[in-house]
Amino acid sequence: MRIGVVSDTHMFPRAKQLPQALLDGLQGVDMILHAGDWQEERVVALFERIAPVDGVAGNNDGSAILDRFGRCKVLRVAGYQVGLVHGDGARKTSLDRAIDAFRDASVDVIVFGHSHIPYRGMHDGVLVLNPGSPTDKRQQPQYSYGILQLGETIEAAIHYYDSKL
Repeated sequence: MRIGVVSDTHMFPRAKQLPQALLDGLQGVDMILHAGDWQEERVVALFERIAPVDGVAGNNDGSAILDRFGRCKVLRVAGYQVGLVHGDGARKTSLDRAIDAFRDASVDVIVFGHSHIPYRGMHDGVLVLNPGSPTDKRQQPQYSYGILQLGETIEAAIHYYDSKL
């Protein structure tokens, strides 16, 4: 199963459509996971045009997104347990908060966002992935998103691009 992974879209009013590089990269995915800070519910529909979507709300999301997705969850996908959280909060880094969110859960993958800093690493045998942001790179050199492959093994890659048009 091929899953597109995004976070921190912070779309409206900055942009009205998804970047072409992101649209191209997400073609053919089986589903999309969004790790929060959609900013507006209209963004959900943009991703639903590509594939089925699940996600969580971030600290910049309103009640409609919070009510629809919640703040933290574990999804069973292709036989794996995928933890999904935004990663905001007080103290510690976003990475540490994401790991802490699933400390008492049995997960194979943790997807988080909030920092806008792409990250792919292992922690105690768990793949941890932050896709960065496809539309709001902040101080990162490029925009980014992730692709998670769940099959015989778990694989993840972060893809980068220069233009959000």
